[in-house]
Amino acid sequence: MATRNIDTSNAARKKEVKKETRLGLTYKKDKDFGEWYSEVCVAGEMIEYYDISGCYILRPWTMAIWEMLQAFFDPEIKKMNIKNAYFPLFVTENVLQKEKDHIEGFAPEVAWVTKSGQSEMEIPVAIRPTSETVMYAYYSKWIRGHRDLPLKLNQWCNVVRWEFSHPTPFIRSREFLWQEGHTAFATKDEADQEVLEILELYRRIYEELLAIPVIKGKKSELEKFAGGLYTTSVEAFVPNTGRGIQGATSHCLGQNFAKMFQINFENEKGEKAMVWQNSWAYSTRTIGVMVMVHGDDKGLVLPPKVAAVQVIVIPVPYKDADAQAIFDACTSTVDTLCKAGFRAEVDLRDNYSPGWKYSHWEMKGVPLRLEIGPKDLANNQVDKELIIFLVHS
Repeated sequence: MATRNIDTSNAARKKEVKKETRLGLTYKKDKDFGEWYSEVCVAGEMIEYYDISGCYILRPWTMAIWEMLQAFFDPEIKKMNIKNAYFPLFVTENVLQKEKDHIEGFAPEVAWVTKSGQSEMEIPVAIRPTSETVMYAYYSKWIRGHRDLPLKLNQWCNVVRWEFSHPTPFIRSREFLWQEGHTAFATKDEADQEVLEILELYRRIYEELLAIPVIKGKKSELEKFAGGLYTTSVEAFVPNTGRGIQGATSHCLGQNFAKMFQINFENEKGEKAMVWQNSWAYSTRTIGVMVMVHGDDKGLVLPPKVAAVQVIVIPVPYKDADAQAIFDACTSTVDTLCKAGFRAEVDLRDNYSPGWKYSHWEMKGVPLRLEIGPKDLANNQVDKELIIFLVHS
């Protein structure tokens, strides 16, 4: 684990601590939840607002969480023999309109490319709001007989849904990252089984990684995925709003798309049959739910399993103390933690006070802070505290 390195010479230590920017949130979670949420996402260095409404820059603190969710989910679906692929971002209007019930559910959110330079395009193309219509024409090409089944693909990508009302970071944005799985089977039983297996993985993401309890269930007919047979989801609860929030969905599409895109195969009896299909996805919305549930008036609160930094070590070199010895002890502590499998860093920046650093890392939601000062060195407390921490972790 790399640590921040600075000049710790006597000359450097004599620099005055620069004038510090005040840290803290303006809004309270219990009093103004919406404003608090937007503020903590920025102050916690999760996102930055972009100059297009509903689009956000995902900063490294966010991407580290997303990558850890990927690191859990991708090997799990590979155990199910689901393979990763990538399909183009663009889709023609003719293909998009093949499944009218499906596209009507997304029509208001579809973004269109209509110009190339100064010229109007002869055939406008849409930017995918989801990829059923992008992928299934090719499933029809690749599936011919029962030996071609099951066909199970996943892609990690971005999608665009041109939300017009109240965009919210992570929760309702015009572009977001997600994974979307699209699978085809010979029988409904196989499809039904996979729907529940994927739903269980989504439960594990929320409960095991994000420390958020969820309820698994089936959506009503009015709430199900447009064009699908039925939809299952995991739902979380946000105490400050008193409402549930959809966490991830696993859909059985039935044979509707197979009919539209002529995804047929010859079964073992030599008869022509249609495949049964599923689609399932979770997105960066998961991160927004995490912020809503765990954050507080001091900032983010990150679950240890997805925190980019699990332990931050902060030196507290009082006046006339041996600062270099304290810095060395901090660095040694971080090395020990990293060797034990923890994601740890030391904040050796010399132009910020320890108090400012406490607030900074608390705003970013780091699970554990260790402070090391001259008394810890004198009493040999550093190693004792570290051993206690490791034993109980």
